[in-house]
Amino acid sequence: MAFGSLGSSHSRPNAEINTTPLVDVMLVLLVIFILTAPLFTHTVKLDLPRAAHRTDPQPPPAVTLSLDAAGALFWDNAALAESELAPRLATLAAQQPQPELHLRADRETRYERIAQLMAAARNAGVNRIGFVTDPQPAATH
Repeated sequence: MAFGSLGSSHSRPNAEINTTPLVDVMLVLLVIFILTAPLFTHTVKLDLPRAAHRTDPQPPPAVTLSLDAAGALFWDNAALAESELAPRLATLAAQQPQPELHLRADRETRYERIAQLMAAARNAGVNRIGFVTDPQPAATH
């Protein structure tokens, strides 16, 4: 066996990885997990209350109020006179649970008219108002 001297310039660094410390750490972790695993299965006995299975009622169907460019009103796609709007909104507000009012307006409709419809619905007691829009088609370049 030949051993290099301290002053030898021909020695190269050792490129092998010493895996002994890695194996030692893994064995210690294995022992720790083996000792602590029974602690994870420890349960606390609780006498919890039982709840009766109850299905949630289905929400009522939404009502659609449409306004075209000429200013004509439509209640669920049926023509509606301006004088009939307030009683219909009051009936809608009185329902429990209250259906949602979907407001659809033509693109050319003035915002003032839409604000008047929203104010009328709010004054009648309608709490849930949603706006229906058409998504823009994807732009093609």
